[in-house]
Amino acid sequence: MANLLTNLFREPDLRKRVLFTIWCLIIFRIGAHITTPGIDPARLKDMIENVMHSHKALGNLLSYIDLFSGGALKQFTIFALGVMPYISISIIMQLLMTVVPQLEQLGKEGEMGRRKIQQYTKYGTVIMCIIQSATISRWIASNEGVVVEGLKNHQFFFTVLVVVSITSGTMFLMWLGEQISERGIGNGISLLIFAGIAARIPGAFIRTLDLVKQGNFNPVAFILVLLIFSVIIFFVVYEQEGQRRIPVQFARKIVGRKVYGAQNTYIPFKINPSGVIPIIFASAIVMFPAQIASMLGNKFPAFTQLIAYLSPGQIPYMMIYGLLVIAFAYLYTTIQFNPVEIADNLKKSGGYIPGIRPGQHTQEYLQKILTRITLSGSLFLAFIAVFPDVILKIDMFSELDRGLAYLMGGTSLLILVSVDLDTMKQIESQLMMRNYDGFMSKGRRRK
Repeated sequence: MANLLTNLFREPDLRKRVLFTIWCLIIFRIGAHITTPGIDPARLKDMIENVMHSHKALGNLLSYIDLFSGGALKQFTIFALGVMPYISISIIMQLLMTVVPQLEQLGKEGEMGRRKIQQYTKYGTVIMCIIQSATISRWIASNEGVVVEGLKNHQFFFTVLVVVSITSGTMFLMWLGEQISERGIGNGISLLIFAGIAARIPGAFIRTLDLVKQGNFNPVAFILVLLIFSVIIFFVVYEQEGQRRIPVQFARKIVGRKVYGAQNTYIPFKINPSGVIPIIFASAIVMFPAQIASMLGNKFPAFTQLIAYLSPGQIPYMMIYGLLVIAFAYLYTTIQFNPVEIADNLKKSGGYIPGIRPGQHTQEYLQKILTRITLSGSLFLAFIAVFPDVILKIDMFSELDRGLAYLMGGTSLLILVSVDLDTMKQIESQLMMRNYDGFMSKGRRRK
């Protein structure tokens, strides 16, 4: 490992990229502790603790949403929404590109079209931030003493201040993510989410250890939790890296006086073609009504029942969440992989799948393979998504810190694993380009 780190920092360009990425992540974590103007931090902390203890459904909902902002939502900082509005709008834009001909045409126009779509995505992100931050500001203002004295009787100005601060914070994070992608290592937006989740793991472990020391949580149960999470991590890595390889052969070609022999290759279909996107999108869909209801619960008591049904840990929530994950897994796989297009490209290039006729038969075969792969992948995603809620339902683990359960399982675990694997692969490719062995090799420079 020492050799690997030496090689990583030996090349000036690679060292500069890594240090730039680290610096950007530090800026992100600093901003996650800057409270939004107009808020009394001490009163805000008391209000959050009261919500967590007095309103269990709302507290669970708040804790779950707070995962994606790295703890910034509970502290009501300028990064309270994180980059989730951008992620949600990006996924919506990808879905719209399949049903709106104008957007689909833009996607086929190369770099200019992608820039235009990115511009629409940013506009949508601003609108989403305005709606969510305004809703949150109304909820904060409804609690006595949280808003500072000077703005207590000026709710409109307080709402404008909150909307501008949080929307600007989210747009800054978008820019920061783009800078990491261009000048650093890895996907910037994904790394920001990764950093927010990873930063909370030590605190969750400390709280759980305190529960064990105080006798409120069984030490045997704590050890079992660690073993279960280790097994889950193993299967998540296996599922993220697993592939179904479809063999493909190409016939001999005669070009001039040269004869090119038959070539054997394969089409790699991942076990989970859609990645973590179905879980993120399902989370946004199932949590948005509950989030709005929770913010308006004081004025509309009927929404309290909706919060109870759609809060994490409840049976209706788990059923709806799991079904949405499966549905979006199929939908996103359909968007990403078109068996008709793949079959046509194989036919045009002279390739074929052994034992399968080119054309319609190849299309049907690929469709059947994709359906089976997506079924297994979506069921696994649905299980991982509801796993923290399931384990907290077991009596032995009912006192487990909810933060640790959600951080080490479900959506958070998938994000941590997928981002880590993607970043490691990028570093690996950078080392290989500079004639170094990668992380899986001996870690010395090849001559």
